[in-house]
Amino acid sequence: MTSDKHLRFPAGLYGVTPEWDDTDTLLQAISSAASGGMTALQWRRKTISPEARLSQARRVVEHCRKLGVVSIINDDWRLAALVDADGVHLGREDGSLVEARLAMGPGKLMGCSCYNDLALAAQTLDADVDYIAFGAMYPSSVKPEAVRATLEQLRLGRALVENIATRPRPAVVAIGGITADNAAPLVEAGADSIALISGLFGSNDIAATAARCSALFA
Repeated sequence: MTSDKHLRFPAGLYGVTPEWDDTDTLLQAISSAASGGMTALQWRRKTISPEARLSQARRVVEHCRKLGVVSIINDDWRLAALVDADGVHLGREDGSLVEARLAMGPGKLMGCSCYNDLALAAQTLDADVDYIAFGAMYPSSVKPEAVRATLEQLRLGRALVENIATRPRPAVVAIGGITADNAAPLVEAGADSIALISGLFGSNDIAATAARCSALFA
């Protein structure tokens, strides 16, 4: 598993999968992103049959392991445990963080959507999450109705994790509408990691886009 000695979740580019049913094409795209420096990948599928769900998730996790990329499953800690992913990302509607932590154990990663809510971020940090995610930072084509977070909220989120006594500390993730062209202010504001869906996997050159994003953390 990729790691940063100062962080509980790897810094850098955090890819999030698009709604692609062709698993071979998806794995090829993941390889391209990894070649450009992507450190973590979230498998996020909202429109997939139950039969294909387990199969694709398992293949993605196995592929990430071969590439040395941290694998995260969106929404579903039971699936994350079943396919032996490195961790899970949970939103407000995805069940108890405490239950997920107890079930998955201390060796797995857990991230949480905090939207634009610093009080929620503080609460989730008490539940032993490995990263807090803020966004949407910019208008998002994937979630056009998403609430918007600000650079100041990112800065305050970074202050929250910096004030935690234990090390390594949880990371701060920015998500929503991010591209290689608009990511720099987010990193400057304190994001340890930037999560991209369309901005990465919808680009004409996935490896080059990944490299541009990764360079922001050099």
